Amino acid sequence: MILDRNLKWEVIVFYTWKSMLYYLLLSVAVYLIHGYYEVVQLHLPFSTLTALSTALAIFLGFKNSNAYDRWWEARQIWGQLVNSSRAWGRQVTTMIIPTDEQEAELVKKLQHRMVYRHLAFVHGLRVFLRKPKPYNGTKQEEIVEETNEYSDTVAFLSEEEYKAFWHKNNPPNYLINLQGDDLRRAYERGWLSDYRFVQLEQTLVAFNDIQGKSERIKNTPFPRQYSFFSRVFVFIHASLLPFVFVDEIGWASIPVSVIVSFVFLCLDLVGERMEDPFENRLEDVPLTQLSLAIETNLKEHWGDNNFPVSKNHKQGIML
Repeated sequence: MILDRNLKWEVIVFYTWKSMLYYLLLSVAVYLIHGYYEVVQLHLPFSTLTALSTALAIFLGFKNSNAYDRWWEARQIWGQLVNSSRAWGRQVTTMIIPTDEQEAELVKKLQHRMVYRHLAFVHGLRVFLRKPKPYNGTKQEEIVEETNEYSDTVAFLSEEEYKAFWHKNNPPNYLINLQGDDLRRAYERGWLSDYRFVQLEQTLVAFNDIQGKSERIKNTPFPRQYSFFSRVFVFIHASLLPFVFVDEIGWASIPVSVIVSFVFLCLDLVGERMEDPFENRLEDVPLTQLSLAIETNLKEHWGDNNFPVSKNHKQGIML
């Protein structure tokens, strides 16, 4: 997630230079041919582009609005994970109560295991959502965070649990099932009353809901016809601009055409970069920072001062 108000121009150029080079070369070619070959008339009336520009602006506005809605929903889902995680840490340490002093140490170990296993769930869900999609014949996106592996969960699980965890088809869901098993055993031993058992189980259900909602956004892409046709329409619009301006303003048609094309290109890219918020890119929901915030909160609640530090933090960016 980008935090700076001003985007770095090297980032903008990275995503736009190929298209901008095409717009520039086309504008120069149209101007030269129109000016030096009188028999070739490349001019188009301004009304030709007016309707297309209006329709394209409306289309891009609709696309960007819906892309932002997907991004904001993803951020709200992970905000709920932060809140529910804090509640989980408090519930585990206050609701699981030993029946006598001899069991106090066992209860303490159980609480520690369940709190730290939840940290493994949070980091595991982050990695699960950011796992690469199968190659579809297009150029792969850049990866912002270099370490996006299940090894991030090793410190929070026992050796046996970790070996089973990362071999699962759905590792985060496996951890929730383990939490449910521990709750059941705690209930059977009398450490949980009926009411407290239900309360903790409801929190686990909330984690299931959060994971399910995240998976829905991850596995249901923004309708690709919007992305495809927006690129096509922006390309057509930019290709027609030099023909409209060349007879009206002469050589100035070159910078004007390039600038107007740049505006529509950026509008298209803004929506395209936000429509999939779990792809580990600059514009995505900052899952790493939210995961580390949860880890810090739960460790502080437990009394562990070994707080995490973001290894992949970049100035002006939350990963």
